[in-house]
Amino acid sequence: MCGIVGYTGTLQVKDILLRGLKRMEYRGYDSAGIAVQTAAGINVKHKVGKVAALANMVDSMDIVGTCGIGHTRWATHGKPSERNAHPHTACANDIAVVHNGIIENFASLREELEGRGHVFSSETDTEVVAHLIEEAYEGDLFGAVRAACNRLAGAYAIAAICEAEPGVIVCARKDSPIVVGQGKTGALVASDIVALIDETRDVVVLEDDTFAKLSCDSATGETSIEYVDMEGNAIQPEITHVDWDIDAAEKGGYPDFMLKEIYEEPRTIRDTLAGRMVNGHLQFDELALNYDELAAIDRVYIIACGTSYHAGLIAKNLIEAWSRIPCEVEVASEFRYRNPIVTPSTLVVAVSQSGETADTLAAVRDARIKGAKVFGITNVVGSPLARESDGVIYIKANKEIAVAATKSFLGQVAALTLLAMLLGQLRGGLTTAQIRMLFRELADTAQQIEQILADTDTIEAAALACKDAQNALFIGRGIGSTICYEGALKLKEISYLHAEAYAAGEMKHGPIALIDPGFPVIVVATKSPTYDKVISNIQECKARGALVVAIATEGDEEIKKHADYVIYIPKVRDCFSAITASVPLQLFARSIALARGCDVDQPRNLAKSVTVE
Repeated sequence: MCGIVGYTGTLQVKDILLRGLKRMEYRGYDSAGIAVQTAAGINVKHKVGKVAALANMVDSMDIVGTCGIGHTRWATHGKPSERNAHPHTACANDIAVVHNGIIENFASLREELEGRGHVFSSETDTEVVAHLIEEAYEGDLFGAVRAACNRLAGAYAIAAICEAEPGVIVCARKDSPIVVGQGKTGALVASDIVALIDETRDVVVLEDDTFAKLSCDSATGETSIEYVDMEGNAIQPEITHVDWDIDAAEKGGYPDFMLKEIYEEPRTIRDTLAGRMVNGHLQFDELALNYDELAAIDRVYIIACGTSYHAGLIAKNLIEAWSRIPCEVEVASEFRYRNPIVTPSTLVVAVSQSGETADTLAAVRDARIKGAKVFGITNVVGSPLARESDGVIYIKANKEIAVAATKSFLGQVAALTLLAMLLGQLRGGLTTAQIRMLFRELADTAQQIEQILADTDTIEAAALACKDAQNALFIGRGIGSTICYEGALKLKEISYLHAEAYAAGEMKHGPIALIDPGFPVIVVATKSPTYDKVISNIQECKARGALVVAIATEGDEEIKKHADYVIYIPKVRDCFSAITASVPLQLFARSIALARGCDVDQPRNLAKSVTVE
């Protein structure tokens, strides 16, 4: 959670920090702050709310300095307030710190520090870091940060500045992402590459228990970066080149990032599939596992959280159908605590848009200890998940800014479908001819999404009819029921309208009791082997007065007799319907949210990247 940015160089730092924070606001927006080294000392400014509120506050302030750090917060310890906003300082206010993660032993450290006379001004776990650095400081901020981190338990990404060392930023990382780059005018640090992209395309993703010192020589304006391990030994880090466009961090004329990213879904499908079919055969150069090892797999676990979990549920259907390998989908936060059956012939597929989801990474590490082979599905090159997996498929969705996942979800479904096809081929469940046919039809979904996006009038009309509801049900059968889980989540996330999803056959076992006149029921009723059963479920809902919105296959005139609104999508093979049917559900949720006056890009209480448990 949260966003860190820092800069030291030749330019005035205030606007650089604010621009970086604005780009990372999707990571948290309870409060924001900056700390700038000035001639009069470290100048710290905080503001509750979004980055725009902080920018408005400091806009007219004469904050002069070329080195500083900033932070946008998503609260974990201490309520959103000005006193809990970062950066935090210690007793003398000459050291400032920003931090992402959770310090698990902060309570005992705080008690210990208070016993030695330290006075705390916030409720946060982060402030103990500032006081620990203050105690350890003997003229070397680099050493003091290492000494402080040696006392910490938990996850952290830290950036610190000190009044006594102008032009210096020291940063550290353990289980929470942080990247460093040498830019055109200075050196930068951030918790996300998007904050650095204006200045550099070559970045270093810090490894756990490593530290970086960013320095600018005030006389020459030259900047340098040093990297060391916990013992202070110099290390040579790997440099990652970023090739995505800065336009991905801008709205590009769309009213919000969510809509922009929905319209980027066809490109995401195409980019994810690009290069995967070579001379009629699936191509996976990133696999550290050979095909013999994959063919020996006898159990698959897909571990993920939130939207990624729903992508896994879709993949389960395909993996079991095509390869006949038992596949279980697990919520990552539960997987590591229930002692699952994992052996060296188990394949664990970890799915995370950011590649830094704390629960998913913890589950991956546990699975590796048990001997499992691990495959990652992620959107971020060089992310912790990518580095800790035996192989990875990048979904190539480019940067996703809106908190609610849209294009990354479809990219995950496409990538997992490729994996299911590969397993099916290796296990003999799919012939080469079938693989080629399925790949072609999977690629066709990009154009089919473009058809859906060309006419959204019915979606908007259905959304307006449902906007004043207090609850909604999503129902379907087969893959359709899995699509419903994601549709209900989108609606909850961004409109705050309570929604639940059920396999339609479960309606008579409880949920149908909720239905009264006008109650919205959203039905995935595409042509499938269970179509007639779904129609029967719709009739049960209509008999009790439900307002029915149906996602149906083009040409299906029969369903108009049973639904109040019919949203048509192109005809696709049932196994690919999750991709096309998800698009109108995303648009439906967005339209309802806007009609209810909600911020679709930054829904309350949520952050894009969940890097704490």
